[in-house]
Amino acid sequence: MILGLRTRLRRPAPPADPVHVDVAHAGEVFRVAVRRAAAARRFTLRVSAATGDVMLTLPARADFARAADFAKRHGGWIAARMAKVPAAVDLVPGAVVPIRGHNHHIEHRPRARGTVWIEAHENGRCVLAVAGAAEHAHRRILDFLKREAKRDLEAAVLRHTTRLGKRAAKITLRDTTSRWGSCSAAGRLNFSWRLILAPSFVLDYLAAHEVAHLREMNHSPRFWRLVHLLAPRTDEAEAWLKRHGSALHRYR
Repeated sequence: MILGLRTRLRRPAPPADPVHVDVAHAGEVFRVAVRRAAAARRFTLRVSAATGDVMLTLPARADFARAADFAKRHGGWIAARMAKVPAAVDLVPGAVVPIRGHNHHIEHRPRARGTVWIEAHENGRCVLAVAGAAEHAHRRILDFLKREAKRDLEAAVLRHTTRLGKRAAKITLRDTTSRWGSCSAAGRLNFSWRLILAPSFVLDYLAAHEVAHLREMNHSPRFWRLVHLLAPRTDEAEAWLKRHGSALHRYR
């Protein structure tokens, strides 16, 4: 009798895709992130109007070389959309940042007491003053804006939940690019801190939108009637976000 051992040879795993592809056009090079998606049926390119990030999506079993060639052949398309992305603004002294929809000039006051505060001058000029060492200015400004956003959002949420007789389990601020707010099934509300940069009626609308989900976890006509009841300027706020929302992401 001869005993035999049957072995199964494993095929080596295919090499992992590069995490990005560099696409050149008219002297510029654009870095394009790469991802595979099981639901994808074709190659797609997307340029985020908020951040300028470029994404190439390809089906799970598609040939990577063909996908990379697809991206490189659309360098002009990428360049045209990148040109529409607002230029980034650093939150540092000398910059201008909108707060509640009004432009504020950031001024450094190194010898002043305090951290960050707002000054409204008689000539209509608004100033965001920041004290302390210059190297801490950016962090102090960002912390100030987030505190102001949370204060305004908590007040708006309380106003709307009181009217509905509902309660939010928790309010959290994040820095999201795909949505301005969300509501979980457990009643936790999440908002973008960047809403402090928009006019107050826009922040109020987003608070009302998410609070309405505490009663209607959908976007049915009944939900929208509730939103309009809480925030009468809903249509105006939606139009403002459509025109100007992506520009709020330029402040970094």
